[in-house]
Amino acid sequence: MKRAEQNFTALRLILPPAPKPLGVYKPCLIDGKYLYVSGHGTVKSDGSLIIGRIGQDMTAEEGKLAARQVGLAILATIKAHVGSLNKVKRVIKVLGMVNCTPDFEKHPFVINGASELFAAVWGEDDGIGVRSAVGMGSLPDNIPVEIEALFELDL
Repeated sequence: MKRAEQNFTALRLILPPAPKPLGVYKPCLIDGKYLYVSGHGTVKSDGSLIIGRIGQDMTAEEGKLAARQVGLAILATIKAHVGSLNKVKRVIKVLGMVNCTPDFEKHPFVINGASELFAAVWGEDDGIGVRSAVGMGSLPDNIPVEIEALFELDL
């Protein structure tokens, strides 16, 4: 029995509004049993963005919280497009991009904010997939984290 919705409720977190595309792309796309989710940013519950560069304006810990917020935005998109987190079978891949100073080296620590959220929602077996965490010289609107992900749907 899928428990993702129950797990999310138990976390007592609030989903932000599902972000609307600010460019020429789809927020997500279903291909067969796979759900591809476009890069998401740090959308807060009020629709505003967390802004800043890690290592300059933010600490690694603040960046990790920002990555968790990106994870919440991804969950909001999933719910808006497929109806329920229970329809996701597992996380396949996460690509986390960190807007940081050149000397910053804790990219995986930051992206753990989203990965730990997904593990809490879908459990460690299904909520942890393969992952890359990389540093970027900048990200759109000076957001600290952008994440894209691939999920397998439970059809």
